[in-house]
Amino acid sequence: MSKFNKKRGKSSPAISTASLPDIIFMLLFFFMVVTVLRDTELKVQVNTPFATELTKLEKKSLVNFLYIGKPNPEFQDLYGSKPRLQLGDKFSSVADIPLFLEKHKVKVPEAQRDAITSSLKVDGKVTMGIVQDVKTELRKSGQQKVNYSAKRKESF
Repeated sequence: MSKFNKKRGKSSPAISTASLPDIIFMLLFFFMVVTVLRDTELKVQVNTPFATELTKLEKKSLVNFLYIGKPNPEFQDLYGSKPRLQLGDKFSSVADIPLFLEKHKVKVPEAQRDAITSSLKVDGKVTMGIVQDVKTELRKSGQQKVNYSAKRKESF
């Protein structure tokens, strides 16, 4: 008589899928809470120029974006086709820049306020007149760190 019996016909039990919907909903809820949606809708056309020497901004929370470009076609009836300044989610004038900067500065911890950078996303076809006005107003408001956004040019 043999001591070891061969197990024939027995297979491993099936994996229970009863908790699978719970796991899926927990993952869905997690990603819904963690995901940050775009806070501004671009109302101007911004096709930034190309550059070769670029540096990446480290902390996006310390950057406020100013968009300058021609209004999108759906806004051209109301605002015309001349280049406009967009601060946050709305069209603004150059005189609105100090208030925009102050609203951003309040959200940043006091220790990091010196590291705030204003990034100009300017369309490549915009004349320098409005850009110079924006830079002058930034300087008057005490914003010394100004950055021009650009796309990386492929070097050969």
